[in-house]
Amino acid sequence: MINKESPIPIYYQIQEHIRKNIKQQKWKKGEAIPSERILTEQFEVSRMTIRQAVQGLVDEGILTRKRGSGTYVSNEKVEQPLKVITSFTKLMEQRGKKAASNITDFYIRKPTETEAHQLNIDADTDVYHIERIRLGDEIPIAIETSIVPVKLAEGLTKEDIQHSLYEFIEVKKGYPLGDAKQSIEAIAANKQTASQLDLPVDSPILQIERVAYLKNGVPLEYVRSQYAGSRFKFYL
Repeated sequence: MINKESPIPIYYQIQEHIRKNIKQQKWKKGEAIPSERILTEQFEVSRMTIRQAVQGLVDEGILTRKRGSGTYVSNEKVEQPLKVITSFTKLMEQRGKKAASNITDFYIRKPTETEAHQLNIDADTDVYHIERIRLGDEIPIAIETSIVPVKLAEGLTKEDIQHSLYEFIEVKKGYPLGDAKQSIEAIAANKQTASQLDLPVDSPILQIERVAYLKNGVPLEYVRSQYAGSRFKFYL
């Protein structure tokens, strides 16, 4: 099974074997893989070599560690196109997943200097502050903080937010959506983010900053999001 005389590193041979098991569905998505002890015995290598192989696949998003539970075959990542604005709810529905939101904060306040600048509003303009943990099939995908001028979304309720903010804007308020601009960078999850997304500390995170506009060019929403890198990816 493992050729210790081969110039190919042993940990890489183990990774290829794991990939093959997953491709052939011997280890199915969402299921736990054998423990380090069992893999050590199976491949007749040190536990350190097994940890190196498994960690590499965790970093690639092929495997997922769950604290106090073990290591699992990752579910397929949710994909979002970069060229269009898509509500999280619609995105989940398109992927055959059930969308949900855990609202951690929802209130009206004055904008910060950065928020006022991004939304092109005065410092004394009321804005909605919305913080949500976005879930797909009950798995946390992202932490999202949205800042929306009250004058554009007056009457917004928690029920509207739990369903779809964009649908509320387009259907109930009658404002068609336009373009958006956003930046994406890779960071490591801190303790709080890791806890909210049920990830190990220092897991890869996609941090996104976005300004969404109405079709008439008026800024609608300033968003700061942190997506679990092992569960989400963008494509262009």
